[in-house]
Amino acid sequence: MSKSRREIPSFKQSIIETHFHLDMLKAFSRDEIVEKSRFHNIEKMITISTNPNNLDEVILIAETYPNIFCTQGLHPHEGKEWNENVKAHVLKNLNDPIKNKKIVAIGEIGLDFYYSKSPRQEQLAAFEEQLQIAVEHNLPVVIHSRDADEDTIAILKNFSASLKQKGVIHSFTSGLELARFAIEECFYLGFNGIITFKNAENVREALRITPLEHILLETDSPFLTPDPYRGVENAPYYLPFIAEKIAEVKAVTLEEVLINAYQNSLRLFKF
Repeated sequence: MSKSRREIPSFKQSIIETHFHLDMLKAFSRDEIVEKSRFHNIEKMITISTNPNNLDEVILIAETYPNIFCTQGLHPHEGKEWNENVKAHVLKNLNDPIKNKKIVAIGEIGLDFYYSKSPRQEQLAAFEEQLQIAVEHNLPVVIHSRDADEDTIAILKNFSASLKQKGVIHSFTSGLELARFAIEECFYLGFNGIITFKNAENVREALRITPLEHILLETDSPFLTPDPYRGVENAPYYLPFIAEKIAEVKAVTLEEVLINAYQNSLRLFKF
């Protein structure tokens, strides 16, 4: 194997994958992905709900694998799909004593004004209603925010005090104002393969100001594969490359990154 595609490192410290989409991975079977991830000491993984059609699927996946957990929520792209029926479906799953054992957060929710696949007002309404569900069920939130920093801050200001479990702004690519707000309000920031991209200095800048106590590791796979594996489908077992890059950017030891990210994940999601 060439240096550009070096072997995936394995660490003694366990790693938690806080954000991926197992239902979307196609390159290998689910069993193969789970087994390879376990081989690289990925201890726990959270597969994320995004639309009305996979609310049940992510729960089924989580029930199939002891080390996989899941969320319930609609991505901002699907904001136009949020309605009373979908809300009732989410609440039914949350209130099911069997299904809710594997549900660890409300997400992926938030705002995306870059693509605007759903009208802004519908995104805003869906975001606020799902935040309220998180408050009522004492669950953390997994937040997507793209080109929507001002509105994300404004809405979270209204909910932060009520969100006892807080949450994470995942795949962080926003400005420093949102980063500082999130840190001050005790939210976490999720960093993934983007930090290895040459044109992502803005993300590395946000990473530099983020204390280790506020960092989570994620891949967002099958998207955003880190160097040196860009061009192939992403998967949780590429997390070691992300951890290494975080240590490099923050000028700390790899052990510090891994231990803090692991403890942060347990603290937030309460597996």
